[in-house]
Amino acid sequence: MTVMNPAYQRSLRIFTAITTAAIVVIPAFLIPPATAAPGDGGSVSQSPTLGLPALGGASTLSFYGQQGTATVTIPVPPGLTPSELRATVELPPNLQSGSISAVQQDRTLSRVGIPTAERAAITIPLRGATIVDNSVAITLQSFLVPASGICVFDKADPLRLLDASVAFSGTETAPTSVAEFLPPVLDKLTVSVPATPSQSESNAAVALSSAVAAYYGAQPVDVVVQALPAGQNVPTVPSAPFERQITIIEQPASGVTLLESPGVPALVISGPAAELSNQTLLLTSDISRLAVSSRAVAGPLRISPQLPPDSTTLRDLGEPGVSATALTDPQVSIGIDQTRLGRPAGDIRVNLKGSYTPLPPNYGGQVVVSVGDQVVSRWPAEAGGTIDKWVDIPDRLLQRFTDLNVAVDAAGDTGGCGQSSPITLTIDGDSPVQSTPADPPVPPGFQSIPQALMPSVQVGMTVGSLADTARATSIVTGLQRLSSVPITTTVVPLEEAVSSSNPAILISADAWNEPGIDLPVSTTAEGPIDVEGVDSSGEKTTLTLDPAVTFGSLQTVFDGDRTVLVATSTGAAGQLDSLLRWLDADEERWVTLNGNALIAVADRDPIAMITDTTASQQSTSEDDGNRQLIRWIGVGVLVAIALGVGILILRSRRREPGS
Repeated sequence: MTVMNPAYQRSLRIFTAITTAAIVVIPAFLIPPATAAPGDGGSVSQSPTLGLPALGGASTLSFYGQQGTATVTIPVPPGLTPSELRATVELPPNLQSGSISAVQQDRTLSRVGIPTAERAAITIPLRGATIVDNSVAITLQSFLVPASGICVFDKADPLRLLDASVAFSGTETAPTSVAEFLPPVLDKLTVSVPATPSQSESNAAVALSSAVAAYYGAQPVDVVVQALPAGQNVPTVPSAPFERQITIIEQPASGVTLLESPGVPALVISGPAAELSNQTLLLTSDISRLAVSSRAVAGPLRISPQLPPDSTTLRDLGEPGVSATALTDPQVSIGIDQTRLGRPAGDIRVNLKGSYTPLPPNYGGQVVVSVGDQVVSRWPAEAGGTIDKWVDIPDRLLQRFTDLNVAVDAAGDTGGCGQSSPITLTIDGDSPVQSTPADPPVPPGFQSIPQALMPSVQVGMTVGSLADTARATSIVTGLQRLSSVPITTTVVPLEEAVSSSNPAILISADAWNEPGIDLPVSTTAEGPIDVEGVDSSGEKTTLTLDPAVTFGSLQTVFDGDRTVLVATSTGAAGQLDSLLRWLDADEERWVTLNGNALIAVADRDPIAMITDTTASQQSTSEDDGNRQLIRWIGVGVLVAIALGVGILILRSRRREPGS
């Protein structure tokens, strides 16, 4: 299984619809460069150890059965070399002994024994691995020997390597050209704009942040927007290892300039209002690799929105094909990612094509297809072992990312150890997938975004507001991490986005005063809280709190024509900022967000609310145990809410897109 993808591979999916581009690379000595004060260069890393999540992967590697594999692709910054993989071993039951080999193509880099003590440390040498395009692809192969009398290992208890990390040797090389500026591994990006940014500067900052989030994919890059120091073109504090600093400023001269400084230099993106975003696109586009000088000026980079298809394949949805082997019950999981469909989708049908090992005469069995614990199709196992069946996924089971599970349930006399052959189940990546546009989105609420905002979304905010620019960046990068498909953004004044018919992110930090867009949860100054559609009648419910409570919120609204995401507060912009920081602190919070209103009050974790009665009924059984989130309201209000409002904690477990 593939547990991560390097950052450079992500760039191949960024701005693939660029139809024409011209780039002029100008030697730095022909143009007076902008320079920072001496000593302003950032630090490079020396022999670091990085956890797999920082490299874009999961912290746990799992190996199923007696012979399991896991593929690890390690992005490698210039100047560094991966030396070893470190982890803590979690053993399966009934293990006598075992080993793990690190293999690159046909070469075995190392082979180590698996410690038989529980939670013991393991170190797998990687020296000698070949680095190609700033990455190393390693296949880890496990071989386990069960205890005497045990034939197989339970698939529910695989060998696991926990808290995996990679130790590097060497010293990172600082970038000397625009093409080298974004490293294979990035921990933090600081985007600096003037204290009162223009609309074009805010637009470029939001677009850059979204593009960087898409470029690095699963790497959890922290994107921070801040004001430039007065009279300076770069921040006064230099960058730390695995950090980069970019300044965006509107001025007559267009270009992307790497400043002269020791260590890691800062980058300045400049241009007139009409050109600024275009220069921003250069940094994450394919042609950036040609920018081998310290300054580059991009010609027109045009982005064509991707038209959502009604028919595609599993391969096009990021599933190249899956396979599993077991003695009796092989099972595979297929991800249906609505963000890759590029729109909210319903009536999803999958023509499963594949095969399984024909069952022996003393076996009986069936093929079972399920979503979660809901069986959606089943049929008797056939003698030839061929799979070619259309399977419909009910709309009520759809999520942003839906796991479709396919299993061969087989039963029979397996005999003693080694007396029966395993069954291999394979589903082909060329299996067709059909869908139709869902209007309204399926599912509703937060699970409908970002696909309901694709392919392009307006960001309505107060022009000239640094705080709103930072809020927009936080929201857009959070949404972009939910999708491997780039999201195109355009910053416009709030009133323009409100009156538009296009999908929009609307930021009104202090209060919501737009009568044409009714929020699921709202209030007026010193007034009661209005909650929409919490009972069977669908009517509004009113809660009066004494003393009154202010809150920040993030809420989704479908007005019949489009989906909007509203970021606002009841006179407490700080609560909105606290909510966004809470979301940014753990990317899983965006992934698992349900309902259509996320509410944050002072000194409490935010709560997610479902005010749509249909959605509430679908989610009640999953979240019955999470009532503690309403303690802040008080006993009297607790009774009122318990009668009508479903409140969910953001702890539901769901697979991350692309994993």
